[in-house]
This record gives sequence, structure tokens and C-alpha cells, in this order.
Amino acid sequence: MSSVTLTDIVKRFEAFTAVHKTSLDIPDGAFVTLLGPSGCGKTTTLRMVAGLLDPTEGEILIKGRKVNDVPIHKRNLGLVFQNYALFPHKTIAENVAFGLKYRGVAKEDARKRVQEALDLVQLPGVGDRYPKQLSGGQQQRIALARAIVIEPDVLLLDEPLSALDANLREDMRVELKRIQERIGVTTIFVTHDQSEALAMSDQIVVMSNGRVEQVGPPEQVYNTPASEFVANFLGASNILPARHVGSDGDAVLLDADTFGRVAVPAAKAPNLASEGPAKLVIRAEKLQLAPSGTPVNGELAIDATVETVDYQGQAVRYFVRAGHTQLQAINMIDERPFSEGAQVSLRLRPRDCAALPAS
Repeated sequence: MSSVTLTDIVKRFEAFTAVHKTSLDIPDGAFVTLLGPSGCGKTTTLRMVAGLLDPTEGEILIKGRKVNDVPIHKRNLGLVFQNYALFPHKTIAENVAFGLKYRGVAKEDARKRVQEALDLVQLPGVGDRYPKQLSGGQQQRIALARAIVIEPDVLLLDEPLSALDANLREDMRVELKRIQERIGVTTIFVTHDQSEALAMSDQIVVMSNGRVEQVGPPEQVYNTPASEFVANFLGASNILPARHVGSDGDAVLLDADTFGRVAVPAAKAPNLASEGPAKLVIRAEKLQLAPSGTPVNGELAIDATVETVDYQGQAVRYFVRAGHTQLQAINMIDERPFSEGAQVSLRLRPRDCAALPAS
């Protein structure tokens, strides 16, 4: 069953179209992320679901009920924003209970539900404090507790982790996913951060220029991008001109100037139909560097020169030159990375590639 259904949603601001005809089905209990760069339409879409914006065209259903003309306070939604939006003059318990007060929940029942919500976000003893007495991460947990205490039909999260530092952000995304799975609430999460989307989502909706580029589980969207935009935005990719020259069993054959003939699994080239111009997609972490002269075991191998070394601690990103082509490779390292100017053997397994139409 779908918790949220969008049918041909359009949002215009005078002459500008922020969201083009968009249709989505969000399953009951799923964690779905709207992912894309600033200005792609993801927050506008979320705000239409919330009732903060009216769609110009189309229909929005929540739990099977059309809500286009239903005000925000009657949609039974939990909302968490980037700035937390806590009331500074109210205690934490009063902040969490705010939505219950307007739903006519009895005081004793409200007190119990507030305590359960604080326990769920692992802040059981802070009810008498004020927001300024809590850290940013704790305030974000309180904002989440306030959103879930009303037992919403859908939880809407708009960049809720972007104000946190990197380490706390990683901890919070694990915690947020744990809470969502425990209570089973359908969640729509907006972010521009690819790692958040990959780590937390049951499904990712990749958006660009107000349009949906691809919808699918994280593994599918990452390993089998439906467009060049998805391949470039989600992770680091090398996209090489190639030519689709035929098939061999469960593989499509591509001729690429740099690597020669590559047999790409047909499942990773779902949009490649007729023979002709195509593009070979190679994720940066699928290219492995080895010392020149190292034996090859069923891989494609070409000689290359390291041009730039971007050391990142456990991993290193290399920019290497193979003939006239520059490629990037992200490799885990045990000791020292290859140095600039080093002659290396660049390795690739055809099964790790994907293919796109040229257009």
C-alpha cells in the first residue's frame, strides 16, 4: 500500500516551473529520500506534501485521501527542518508536547507519550531543560521527538542533519534510521548529501531541474545509473565515449578508445537498445592501480601515469592519464599511496561497468 501518492504534480512560480509533471508512489513504512542539488525541486516537492505549498497541477494522496485542499494541521504529518524550530522559552517537555496539546490529548496521556518519545531518541532526562542548554545534536533529537510523538501518518525531514558537524552527522543518520525502523513510520527525507541517501534509504528519488531522473533502491541507483546526471551526481564516475557493437550472451559489447572492447552485463545497460554511439560508465572505486608489470587475472589492464594524488586517509583519489584520457580512481591504501609521476597498471573488471545511450 502507498502512504503517499503524487500524480502529475506541477509547481510553478509565475513563469518559472520548479517541479515538472512528477508522479511517485511511496510505500507504507518506507524511508524514501529525495536527492539532488540545490534548486532541483526536492524541497518544493516535500513542501507540497506537507501543505506548505499548493501544487499548480496534479493530485496528492496521503493514506489514500486526497489532500490538495487539506490544511497542514489536518494532514497528521510530522515535520523536522534544518533549523530545529524549537521554542526557546518552552521546556523540552513542553516543546515535545506541543502537537499533542492541539490534538486535545489528555495531560496524563500526553506526559506519558512525551516520556516515551524522549526515551526513543535516547534523551530521557532532559524534559525540564530548555533548548539553549542542549547541544545541536540533542536539539535535533528533540525536534524528531516532537515530530513522532503525535504518531504521524508520514514523517517529513528537510535537510535535518545539514547543520551538524561531520562526525555527529554520521552518528545521527544511524540513529535516525534506527528510530524510523523501530516505529515503522513512512518517511520522506530531503538531502543533497549522497552518502546520507545511500546509507539511510529504502528508495532514492534522484531529481534534477524539477524532474525525476531515477527512482530505485540505493544499490540499483548507484550501480546502474539511468542517466549521465545520476552517474555524476551519485558518487564519482568516469564516463567514456564508446560504441555499442553487439551482444554476447548476457553482456553487451562496447568498444571504448581507452580500454578497447568491454563486455558490460546487460542488466547494467537497461536503456541501451540499438547498436551505435554509447557511453561507458566506470565508478572511480572500481578502477584499481597496481605497480607496472603486476600479473593480470582476468581483468582489463592499461598503462597509466599518476598525475595528481588526493590523499584522504584510509583512501586516496588518483587522477591518472592513460593516453589522451584522464581518469579518476579511488583506492583504499595499506601504507603509502602511489606518488605523482608514478607509472602504474590500471585495472578494470568489465562486470563492474555500466552503459548508457550516447544522448
